[in-house]
Amino acid sequence: MASAAPTSRQRLLLWLGISMLGVGLAGCNPSWRQRLGLEPKPAEGPAPSVSDGPSSAPLQPGRNVIVSAVERVGPAVVRIDTLKRVSNPLGNLFGAGPSIQQQAGQGSGFITRSDGLIFTNAHVVEGADQVSVTLPDGRSYSGKVLGGDPLTDVAVVKVVAEKLPVAPLGNSDDLKPGEWAIAIGNPLGLNNTVTAGIISAVERTNAVGAGQRVPYIQTDAAVNPGNSGGPLINASGQVIGINTAIRQAPGAGLSFAIPINLAKRIAQQIISTGQASHPFIGVRLQSLTPQLAREINATSKTCKVPEVNAVLVIEVVEGSPAARGGIRPCDLIRRVNGTQVKDPSQVQLAVDRGRVGQAMPLIVERDGKKLELSVRPAELPRGE
Repeated sequence: MASAAPTSRQRLLLWLGISMLGVGLAGCNPSWRQRLGLEPKPAEGPAPSVSDGPSSAPLQPGRNVIVSAVERVGPAVVRIDTLKRVSNPLGNLFGAGPSIQQQAGQGSGFITRSDGLIFTNAHVVEGADQVSVTLPDGRSYSGKVLGGDPLTDVAVVKVVAEKLPVAPLGNSDDLKPGEWAIAIGNPLGLNNTVTAGIISAVERTNAVGAGQRVPYIQTDAAVNPGNSGGPLINASGQVIGINTAIRQAPGAGLSFAIPINLAKRIAQQIISTGQASHPFIGVRLQSLTPQLAREINATSKTCKVPEVNAVLVIEVVEGSPAARGGIRPCDLIRRVNGTQVKDPSQVQLAVDRGRVGQAMPLIVERDGKKLELSVRPAELPRGE
């Protein structure tokens, strides 16, 4: 029996079946899927930009300023080991040990002369019976303490040697906050450690207590026990200070260094005479403010002062250079040796830059009038 011809409905179903089969076999046909909206059309033109910054050539490798500075100074930075004999009051009693014991200490220093002259801190070598100096290359020498100044914490050590590496000395008078500050030393017994930061401030006279004779350099370069006596250097590889003190605070720490210009002046005195010379004039001073002036004027019958910011003399030591020079209580000190002063610390530093027995001009204000006086500083008694 002959089969009947497919109806129009059958032909439509057959066509749809073939079409669906084609979709299953050729489902990756992008033009067909795009026509049905199953795939996005490819974007026309270039891809969208995620940056409009100008193109630039890659940075070329160069010398790091810190590396260069350390290479220049590092060979002259030394480790200083000390031995001090201390008395044991319980020695030979109940097995408490010998009556004399040895106490070891360690610090840093740096060579300033090729024949073995070394700067360090006075507290590093104070009371030491033996001093050993070790260079980064391993050479070791027995050192002799030429002298130390407890007021500025500067000391000078000498070793017998020749042609040693030398640390160049810079100029600490020109320092500005924000400059590089690099510390080299032996913190916590770790030899030749380098830390870096910036100069945070200069002339910190109240860094480690009031009445200091040192305008300390403040830095955020990490300094720890053992760094004492080591150099603080600038980006040019010059020593600008001697690391001497730290102040710890939760989560932070501050470091302080003796300006190298002051250290050089003290060291020259030690080399010449075996000790440092500190002038004094014999006055007690107070920072005057308008509020304090009003209180003084309201309560004192002998002292009337202007309501200004200034340096007020509150006491003159009897028989002192200041007394002989005509300075009186209630005077306002305006200038010392040509330097304008605004607080007692500046007066102290200006006096300390003078010389014992040499006339020092002062300008004071008394009863609204300016007077020019001359004072000859005397030697500050030892132990004061």
